[in-house]
Amino acid sequence: MEKSKLQLTSETNTDFWNDSCSVEELKYAIENGAVGATANPVIIGEVLKKEMHLWEDKIYQIIDEMPSATEDEIAWKIMEEISVSGAKLLEPIFYDQKGKNGRLSFQTDPKYYRNARKIAEQALYFSSLAPNMIVKIPVTKAGVEAIEEATYKGVSINATICFTVSQCIAVAEAVERGFKRREKDDKDISSMGPVCTVMVGRLDDWLKVIANRDDIVTEPAYLEWPGIAVMKKAYQLFKERGYRIRLLSAATRNHMHWSEFIDGDVVVTLTHQWQKRFNESEVDVIPRIDNPVDQRIIEELSRKFTDFRRAYEEKGMMVDEFDNFGATSRTLRGFISGYESFVSVIRDFMLPNPDK
Repeated sequence: MEKSKLQLTSETNTDFWNDSCSVEELKYAIENGAVGATANPVIIGEVLKKEMHLWEDKIYQIIDEMPSATEDEIAWKIMEEISVSGAKLLEPIFYDQKGKNGRLSFQTDPKYYRNARKIAEQALYFSSLAPNMIVKIPVTKAGVEAIEEATYKGVSINATICFTVSQCIAVAEAVERGFKRREKDDKDISSMGPVCTVMVGRLDDWLKVIANRDDIVTEPAYLEWPGIAVMKKAYQLFKERGYRIRLLSAATRNHMHWSEFIDGDVVVTLTHQWQKRFNESEVDVIPRIDNPVDQRIIEELSRKFTDFRRAYEEKGMMVDEFDNFGATSRTLRGFISGYESFVSVIRDFMLPNPDK
């Protein structure tokens, strides 16, 4: 049987993870070469829409078992259950690859983005739910602090809400500090598998918003490259400095958000829809990670977009500026809204609407 193109990526240095913890989608992804998966309140809300028949009885059971729990407490318990079930499917890969892959990403509460202590505490708890859990922490000012502390305590982190080279470097340095503290205390790091996510498509989205808002005219195709440029620059810096963390691309908007990273020692996270598209596509599966982005594109984006310079230059932002970067605040607001929408779904189980 002819191999799919995504299966062929497993023969390069590039891994792909499933951008969902849906049971059906995760099984398909694993069959096609996926070696990890991800979850957050928005994703889990989508999972319930698709697979409510698998979870409805469990939701009622949890509500009955926690008679005094709040909506939020029930919501997080359900997210734990769904995430742990996804992690179980990935355990064979986790043990086979000694912790590098086979992990399920579980996101800390996006509302904690300003509180390093709460983020780190929640990360440590989530890490305890399954041996192959990896915990998402936002790359905010507080998040960077939490990343170091969580790493020191043995949590494999997935830095998320990250769009810029300066954020990637801050994450890598925080992980290195955590590793060095563990090594100083003779604690093992051999089975830890941290990653730093670059939300490539969301950076592109943000610059398109700026172009419309500020009436900036540029070559339309150039606005498909900002996230790729950041990912490739961060990748080269990671390699040069020997950071012990991999980059992960997320928020796919076109095939270049996969194909431009082929053969890098990176992870590409893909939704079920994008996996099917790429399986059926005629995109050549050839190494491109080291191909530089056209310098004309870099120069024009740098000249016309201040936020591209902030994203692309290594010292484009200080840690204190991370929270207020446009793509960061947009994504945090979206994640918080998604969490609130998820809670409203749980509310309908706990307190049915009598008007319906």
